[in-house]
Amino acid sequence: MRAVVVVPVLKAAADASSIRTPEGRLDEAIGLAHAIDLDIAAGEIVNVSQPRPATLLGTGKIEEIKEKLVEGNAGLVIVDHPLTPVQQRNLEKAWNAKVIDRTGLILEIFGRRASTKEGTLQVELAHLNYQKGRLVRSWTHLERQRGGAGFLGGPGETQIESDRRILQEKIVKLERELDQVRRTRQLHRAKRKKVPHPIVALAGYTNAGKSTLFNRLTGAGVIAEDMLFATLDPTLRRIKLPHGRMIILSDTVGFISDLPTHLVAAFRATLEEVLEADLILHIRDMSDPDNAAQAADVMRILGELGIDEGDRERRIIDVWNKIDRLEPEARDALLAKAEANPNTIAVSAVSGEGVPRLLSLVGERLSGVMTEATIVLPVDKLSLLPWFYQHTIVDGREDQEDGSVSLDVRLSEAEAIEMERRLGLGNPTQKLPWED
Repeated sequence: MRAVVVVPVLKAAADASSIRTPEGRLDEAIGLAHAIDLDIAAGEIVNVSQPRPATLLGTGKIEEIKEKLVEGNAGLVIVDHPLTPVQQRNLEKAWNAKVIDRTGLILEIFGRRASTKEGTLQVELAHLNYQKGRLVRSWTHLERQRGGAGFLGGPGETQIESDRRILQEKIVKLERELDQVRRTRQLHRAKRKKVPHPIVALAGYTNAGKSTLFNRLTGAGVIAEDMLFATLDPTLRRIKLPHGRMIILSDTVGFISDLPTHLVAAFRATLEEVLEADLILHIRDMSDPDNAAQAADVMRILGELGIDEGDRERRIIDVWNKIDRLEPEARDALLAKAEANPNTIAVSAVSGEGVPRLLSLVGERLSGVMTEATIVLPVDKLSLLPWFYQHTIVDGREDQEDGSVSLDVRLSEAEAIEMERRLGLGNPTQKLPWED
């Protein structure tokens, strides 16, 4: 289907989203349209000084866009702005074409990308909540159903009320199913905590290169294309850091500006993977001119999810991706800037540049303050050897004549507590193996 993309720029808007350039918004809207295989006949930025309650746009601009529809033989208009049901209906009448707003377009993409039962449920719930507010009477012969039996029954509910009730029943049913999904996820997290591998989540704006980096780190075959919302369902894989520690890496759905509240609510079960992570890698596309605005959108959504300002320094690493796309001068300046910031790593997920340093920084951040210790494992505790190699840094090993094993290890405070539990040293007055 051929489509025309319209980006209204409201001059009165002075919020954080206004830092995004109109050209950047147009490019993103066209990218969203390409994500569902639409053929773009034209794209236009429209300055709106005074939004019209009935149509949002002025009559002159509506006529101009109608001419573009005819010239481009297009039957769809994408308006990169929230539309009220009345505005959507009036624009469809004026243009004699189907009209969808930004929310409708994102929902359409999500509907195509969802491949698991959970993803499908989340998309359907978000779509029903969106649709519930857009029930517009398009018939008169079923305006009011009769209640009761025979001819004496009183007036019943209107057709719109009936449809709204049916939608609400579906929403309640889907919410129950998603509650079950949430409980299942919580059980999975509880099981993962029993085998205490730290969780590292990839988060960032859509198309920032999260899935490409995920594939680079894990060797997984997650779909990674130069396309907005190429992946939707979260994927988890185990990887081993350079010093031997095992972690779980989680690839999550990409964020986007002006994400509708009910969409965030529907995908909360998925986004909770980010909340539960020990460390969050904030992936940024540094080749995008609007990357600063995109980063602000991501941090705002993380804040809405419950990651406050105090958590950010401790739990988030900025990963400046796609440095391979930069010109040499811009690339060198960016590398120097990243080098000066201990919480930032510049990488190329495509070429692999900077990835070893990223893994080393992840290991350092997860290790916290390391304790050096010499552990002597008696013969009856040798079954714990694999645990030490997986969860601590083993600097040296000596096999004793009596069958015991002496290990020189480095481990974090959390790992030391877990080790004490496994060795049966829960009594705080009992001397630990390295205190002799």
